[in-house]
Amino acid sequence: MKITIAAVSKQLPQYSRETKDILPFVQAWMEGQESRFKRKVIKIFEGAGVDKRYSMMEPTEVFLNTTFEERNNIYVREVKKMGSQVLQKALDKAEWNAKDIDFIITVSCTGIMIPSVDAYIINELGLKQDVVRLPVTEMGCAAGVSGIIYAENFLKANPNKKAAVIAIESPSATFQLDDYSMANVVSAAIFGDGAACVLLTSEAAAVGPKILDHAMYHFYDATDMMGFKLVNTGLQMILDKGVPQKISDHFPEIVHPFLEKNGKTIDDVDHLIFHPGGKKIVQTVEDLFGVLGKNIDDTKETLRLYGNMSSATVLYVLERFMDKKPKKGELGLMLSFGPGFSAQRILIEF
Repeated sequence: MKITIAAVSKQLPQYSRETKDILPFVQAWMEGQESRFKRKVIKIFEGAGVDKRYSMMEPTEVFLNTTFEERNNIYVREVKKMGSQVLQKALDKAEWNAKDIDFIITVSCTGIMIPSVDAYIINELGLKQDVVRLPVTEMGCAAGVSGIIYAENFLKANPNKKAAVIAIESPSATFQLDDYSMANVVSAAIFGDGAACVLLTSEAAAVGPKILDHAMYHFYDATDMMGFKLVNTGLQMILDKGVPQKISDHFPEIVHPFLEKNGKTIDDVDHLIFHPGGKKIVQTVEDLFGVLGKNIDDTKETLRLYGNMSSATVLYVLERFMDKKPKKGELGLMLSFGPGFSAQRILIEF
């Protein structure tokens, strides 16, 4: 049984700024720091490959000394709203009704809420009362792909069912005002907020890209490379500078055996649907794929237009390819990385 991707949608929050317009806020935040550090930080923002990003919070709110509670309250308020909006957009695209959904997966790692956001979406849109719920909170940037994998497993076991994967993130809410580490600076320079939704079905007659296979890959002894530390002021970013090299070192083991298992090679892959973790990671993967005659232009363009929205970002890249309507039979390889340290892969046939 092949699982079909029926629709992909995105939802952006109400506030947005071009990077050049954020720099005055950054400069004000660095008041009292050494001149050399200030120049370095501005250079990081200017060279991050992000022209614009969206936020659930106004820039003044991001750079004010609001408490963890205040930031998280904004997160809770906005993810409830955006979750319903992005699911409704996807339902409209697929021409489904809310009560068609049998399985709802929500992924987010940038705030804390119980009940999870899916409970509010069920009430807001009137999903069926026996809908199966799965909230995923701790897989970071990889969770968009992970959510699709979980949905596929459910649908394979349940013919003629439908699933929704909803990713909603607000990295802006995790910015630490009193943290001048490179991890906090770099994350502020590359991250933005956003939501995305993927609808999938196990109906045999469904039209759309088919999932051929999926796999996860775990990097041993790398749990300290990426994630969040819960501190009194919120979620403090952990981002090791060695992540791009770690990806490069493991890249052959991540990609080639997975494709070989499906009787394919990288030459057979027409479209690379890669999560834009940041400029250095993008450059690393671009160099690796470039040697193989492939490009990740859509990944770079997504980073430029929106920044890294954690789990939602790779779904924005997927939507770009869906909108292009690739030729029947062309192959796409989805790839994302997240805390653990782990890599998630999905092989798609358009």
